[in-house]
Amino acid sequence: MAPVNQKSALRSAEYDPVRGAATLALTTFESGGVSLEDSLLHSRELVRFDERDARFFKLLVSGVVKLKRRLDYQLKFYLSRPSEKLAPKLQNILRLGLFQLQRVDRVPAAAVVNESVKLARYFFGDPKARMVNAILRSYLRDPDKAIFPDPEDDSARYLAEFYSYPDYFVSYCLKEFGFEKSAKLLDSMNGAPNLTLRVNLIKVKAPEIEQALKKAEVEFIAGAFLDEFYVLPDTPVSKISDLLEKGKVYVQDQSAGMAVRLLNPRPGMTLCDLAAAPGGKTTYAASRMRGKGKITALDKSRRRLEVLVDNCKRMGVKMVAPVACDAINFESPERFERVIVDPPCSGWGTAAKHPDLRWLKTENDIKQMNKIQRKMLEKGASLLKPGGILVYSTCTIMRSENDQIVEEFLLKNKEFELESADSFFDSSVISGRGFVKTFPNIPYVDGGFAARIKRKPN
Repeated sequence: MAPVNQKSALRSAEYDPVRGAATLALTTFESGGVSLEDSLLHSRELVRFDERDARFFKLLVSGVVKLKRRLDYQLKFYLSRPSEKLAPKLQNILRLGLFQLQRVDRVPAAAVVNESVKLARYFFGDPKARMVNAILRSYLRDPDKAIFPDPEDDSARYLAEFYSYPDYFVSYCLKEFGFEKSAKLLDSMNGAPNLTLRVNLIKVKAPEIEQALKKAEVEFIAGAFLDEFYVLPDTPVSKISDLLEKGKVYVQDQSAGMAVRLLNPRPGMTLCDLAAAPGGKTTYAASRMRGKGKITALDKSRRRLEVLVDNCKRMGVKMVAPVACDAINFESPERFERVIVDPPCSGWGTAAKHPDLRWLKTENDIKQMNKIQRKMLEKGASLLKPGGILVYSTCTIMRSENDQIVEEFLLKNKEFELESADSFFDSSVISGRGFVKTFPNIPYVDGGFAARIKRKPN
């Protein structure tokens, strides 16, 4: 069969261009060398979507990437030859069809099958189109044909196949949380993420934002942990574009904001953020400081620092001094009253928002990050004044990146002590050691960690 021109194919009237673009994005991503974000952008450049189609496109791609292990496991039960290796594009057409039948209620089953068949016919011809039709209709007749591993015999394999996660992460969850809690946690990260925004108190007060959201007919829920945060369930960013452009709000999860609240920066203080870009924690700290004081914002990426500077300008933050520098090599003649250490991490608290994370991060990646995390904590501590406060925070739920890093540091550095978070937050998110720990199965919050460390006065 002659090669298909991608651009003309996606504009073909022979099938739905949204599903065609989703097929292309998935296949491009799986071919390697291209991030999921780049695959999404490339596919969208080939077709002009309106807002509704763009949301459907993202739902399809994100959903299939998250659930591909489960979908592939189920599909084998409907193939005439279960061991048959399918062409990547054909496999993604089947994944998309099965995903829609299972997870997209608003699309009739007949339409899902029909559109999947059209895709297969265009890219592969009638024989494969008939195959796709047979598989999806077989699923509709017998949706429970796939038999998952018995959780009593092999709980790890059951959770990995049923909820679609890598083996090492499932094994960790079982060891850390047990079966029931692990199942709830894994299930929660397969759902659609919520949009959360923070009010920029330098420019506006919370009641003004509430009125603006009501006027735009945007549903919102007040943050359970931070009073200037609002959760916007099932809301596209475009709905709040005006508020974002004017710097009145910033998209930020409560779990990230909790690290800043735990740091408790006050007006007039000096603060250093060791991994500041794109500026979420930096600008929140500036907001808590009422724009008074000085924040030194480090990042080794100049491009990301430019984003931080743009965010500061838009939000009216004038107290930030950006520094393009690897935090570990940063030298300063002054010591700071507050330090934020937010090192690179596996991101396992944000898997709902980053569909490809579960397939990209490996155990070895985490071990390599542990080395950087230790070095950054040591560097941050060296920059802290006696009596000053440092907060170490991540967006992961892995103990080796959180508790273990902090406990090892405290054992080696007796001039520092842990301060409990119990005076800042409800006990439901505080561990026995006084760490802030949130998990994705808590409503409207990502998973995250924060520890408040004080340098003892001389």
